[in-house]
Amino acid sequence: MDARPMVLRSWWMLALRGVLLLLFGGLALAMPGPTVLGLVAIFAVYALLAGVIYLAGTWRHRRHATGTHAVDWWLLLLVGLVSVGAGVVAVMQPLLAALVLVIVIGVNAMVSGVLDIILAVRLRNHLRGGAWLLLAGGLVSLVVGTVLVTLPGMGVLALAWLVGAYAIVAGVLYLMLAYRAYAPAPGRAAKPGHDERRMGERRTAPASQH
Repeated sequence: MDARPMVLRSWWMLALRGVLLLLFGGLALAMPGPTVLGLVAIFAVYALLAGVIYLAGTWRHRRHATGTHAVDWWLLLLVGLVSVGAGVVAVMQPLLAALVLVIVIGVNAMVSGVLDIILAVRLRNHLRGGAWLLLAGGLVSLVVGTVLVTLPGMGVLALAWLVGAYAIVAGVLYLMLAYRAYAPAPGRAAKPGHDERRMGERRTAPASQH
């Protein structure tokens, strides 16, 4: 059974989240004449897709949620649930006050940031120096979320630039983290049959000497 933390086995979740963040950020920066509701609509699509990806990943690896990996499983499940919940609110309440929807985005970023920071601390001995990427992504989410919650009435253009820049930076960090999680550690994966050939050479060496 694969004993690695679930985040390392599910590197594709991190990669897809990074891609979605880049798309979200690019649209937020590129859309002409941005409106708060337009940004919220883009966020809703991102949040729902990202949440579903995380929920699918945790469900796929639920059998590994034992022992020390149980906490990681629950943390990733919470990230997925928070993301889906924020997306559902944005979709089901499109006429909700724009300031409230901005706060929803901010709270989602704050909660996701805190969970990512906790994961980074727990996985600092497994990511071969890459835990700082997850930590940086969590800190960026936490800072941006705090700004959105405390200053929800900022101008639409400033909001678009803040959210777009945050999404692009976070997306790059998650893609880098996914690569770190996917790339095998040096010496972790030996070439197939290498050990067997060496054992065979040891067994046949005495016979060849006679």
